[in-house]
Amino acid sequence: MASATAVQPALVLASASPRRLDLLAQVGVTPDRVDPADIDETPLRDETPRLHALRLARSKARAVADRAPGDFVLAADTVVAVGRRILPKAETEDQAIKCLALLSGRNHKVLTAVAVVAPDGREASRLVETRVQVKTLSDLEKADYLAGGEWRGKAGGYAVQGVAGGFIIDLHGSYTGVVGLPLYETLNLLRGLGWSAR
Repeated sequence: MASATAVQPALVLASASPRRLDLLAQVGVTPDRVDPADIDETPLRDETPRLHALRLARSKARAVADRAPGDFVLAADTVVAVGRRILPKAETEDQAIKCLALLSGRNHKVLTAVAVVAPDGREASRLVETRVQVKTLSDLEKADYLAGGEWRGKAGGYAVQGVAGGFIIDLHGSYTGVVGLPLYETLNLLRGLGWSAR
């Protein structure tokens, strides 16, 4: 009698972001399940943007790993920061206006942290920092952008792969990290913990 084939652990994406799914598909990775983590994303007092992104990615991965024992769990968090100031995920037009005012004509950082929990409980994480320069925006450009609604739910009120990509003068670092998942680092973390594509 032939021995049963070993079942490979599932890959669970702890994020509801369609952009992260699209990025993984770009490199031929399809998660077995999508199970978004529901955690409080409020920054802690005096928490730096770097530590904030790492803490959230790790917390999301652990929260989902608790209900997905024996699987690989992949989580990420993206923070847009001007200096030590963490910009919100814009949910209102007022928040978006404030984000645009802060970003216009300035450099800022996009910090994306990736965390993976392996089936045996081992964890690994990585933070990727990208410097982005935005052109000085005219009042008309701001108004048109706000009217389009693309800012809604986006960290810092913009998506580099959308209309706002036309505002970017310079970008040093990981483009996919700015979109929401740095692919090179993500694949290295997964493989380093023993995951392999089927």
